[in-house]
Amino acid sequence: MSHLFSPLTLGGLTLPNRLQVSPMCQYSAVDGLAQDWHLVHLGGLMLSGAGLVIVEATAVEAAGRITHGCLALETDAQEAALAGLVTRLRALSPARIGIQLGHAGRRGSARSIWDRGRGESLPVAEGAWPTKGPSALPYNDSWATPEALSAEGIEALVAAFAASAKRAVRAGFEVIELHAAHGYLLHQFLSPRTNLRTDAWGGSAENRMRFPLAAAAAMRALIPEGCAFGVRVSSTDWHPEGLTLEDAVDFARALKALGVDYLTMSAGNLVPDAQIPKATPGHQVGFAERVRQETGLPTCAVGMILDAAQAEAILEAEQADMVALARGFLDDPRWGWHAAAALGVDLAYPPQYVRARPNNWTGFARVHPGAAVPDSTRQADRPSGAGWDRPGPAKG
Repeated sequence: MSHLFSPLTLGGLTLPNRLQVSPMCQYSAVDGLAQDWHLVHLGGLMLSGAGLVIVEATAVEAAGRITHGCLALETDAQEAALAGLVTRLRALSPARIGIQLGHAGRRGSARSIWDRGRGESLPVAEGAWPTKGPSALPYNDSWATPEALSAEGIEALVAAFAASAKRAVRAGFEVIELHAAHGYLLHQFLSPRTNLRTDAWGGSAENRMRFPLAAAAAMRALIPEGCAFGVRVSSTDWHPEGLTLEDAVDFARALKALGVDYLTMSAGNLVPDAQIPKATPGHQVGFAERVRQETGLPTCAVGMILDAAQAEAILEAEQADMVALARGFLDDPRWGWHAAAALGVDLAYPPQYVRARPNNWTGFARVHPGAAVPDSTRQADRPSGAGWDRPGPAKG
C-alpha cells in the first residue's frame, strides 16, 4: 500500500489518507460570512482525492480578520453559514473537513492581495479598524501601529478562541486547527522580535508562550474526542532576533502536554527583514521531521511538495505523518487522483466522474504518461452512491 493513501488516526478521528488541502484565504467573505465562492472552491477540493480539506484562516473576532473579505466565526449568522457549508460539503465525498481559527493581530485591517498595493494597512476611508498586538510595534512604516493588548484584553481573546472552537464543533467541523504561525497574533506573542512586553505575557520564552498556550488549552477543553485538534506552528522566523527551531520544539512539547493531536510545521512571514532562503522543493520538511522526532507528535509537512513521488518519499522516510498542499491544488484540483494513479493506487472516484477513472478511460495514459492504470474491477460495475468511498484493490 502507498503511504500517502493509507489511513491516519489523529486523536479520535481517522482520515482516509494522509493528503491535506491547506487552508487558503479567499478574501471573498461578506461581513465574515461564507459565500457561494466558498462552496464552489471547497466543493471542488472535496473531490481532489485529499483525505482532509481545511477551510481558510477564520477570525475569532471581527477585529481579527486580515481583510474585509475574510471569514469570521464570532456570531450566530457566521456559524449558521459555515454549518450549512459543512453539510453540503460532507455530502460530496469521504474527505474530512477542518477549519483553521486565528487572529491577524497587527497584520489585520489590510487590503486583500488583489486590491491596490499588496496587503498593506487600509486607510480610514476604506473602513480600517484598530489592530492589536503584543506591543505597539507596526509591521513596517506603511502599516498601522497596533494597540498593545492589556492583560484583560488577552483574557478576552482567550475566551474568543474558545467560543469560536465551540461554534466550529457545533457547525460540524471534524478538525480544528489553531493558527500560531505566519506572523499573525499568536505568532507575534511567541517571537521575541515582536513581543517586547515585560509583564507575564512577554520576556522569557515561558511568558511569550503563555497566551498561545492559554488559547490552545481553552480550545482543547471544548473539542470533543471525535474531533482532531491541531496547531500550525512557525518553525523559525528566519531572523537573528526571532524564533528558532529549538524554540518551536519547546512550544511543541508544551502543546503536546495540553493534548494537541498534530502539528503543521511552517515558517517565516513575521517581519519584512527576515532572511528567508529561496524556497526549494520540500524546504520545510526537516522542521516537521525534527518536531516529530523530538516530541512523538504526528506532524504535517508543508511547503513546495510538488508531486506524488516526493510526498510518498517524505512519508516513507517517516519525516512526517501527513503532507499538505495549497497552490498545488489550485493548479490541479484533482491532484490527489493523479497522485494515486502515479503511485499505482486504485482510488475510488465519485460515480458521476467514474468515466474519467484510469481504468475506464483509454485516454488517461496519454494525458498522464507514466501513471499506472490499476488492474481492478471497473468501478462503473460496482454499487454507486454513498459507497463510492470504498476503494478497490490497491497495487504498489
